[in-house]
Amino acid sequence: MIRSSALPRPGQTRIGHGWQLILADLALILFLLSLSALPAAEAESGRHLAARAVQEQKTRETAEPEVAAAQALFRPVAGGPSLGDWLRAQAPDPRATVTVFAIHTPGAEAAAWARAETLAQQARAAGTQVRTIIAAGSVDEVYASLAYDQTIALAIRPARRAS
Repeated sequence: MIRSSALPRPGQTRIGHGWQLILADLALILFLLSLSALPAAEAESGRHLAARAVQEQKTRETAEPEVAAAQALFRPVAGGPSLGDWLRAQAPDPRATVTVFAIHTPGAEAAAWARAETLAQQARAAGTQVRTIIAAGSVDEVYASLAYDQTIALAIRPARRAS
């Protein structure tokens, strides 16, 4: 039979390792106290701690409107249906939103806005919620996307009211 000096003999207790458990317990207690003090410090001062405030500011700055994947796309073509007629032919869904995209080259901003407004009026006349996004690009084009954007649009509205 081989005996190891690392293992205590029956009836003996291990000596010398109790301080490690005590230190681990104290570290855990200190961590929990520090963690519980954070909300108390915010409540007393009435302001967010610096790290949280910076993180919230970055979130606000980088938040961009999101566009859901298109359920259907409409591009105006000569001799084709208007956006209003096209929308009436689609399956009605109160959750759907039409997003009119107007891409313009430098100097063609007014024309892009006019074409986007025409499509937006046709969509409103068809009873659909509309939002318009106008951006600069290398070609002039206008198209509409029918998508489930309503929940995204509702999530964006309260953030704009608070600003």
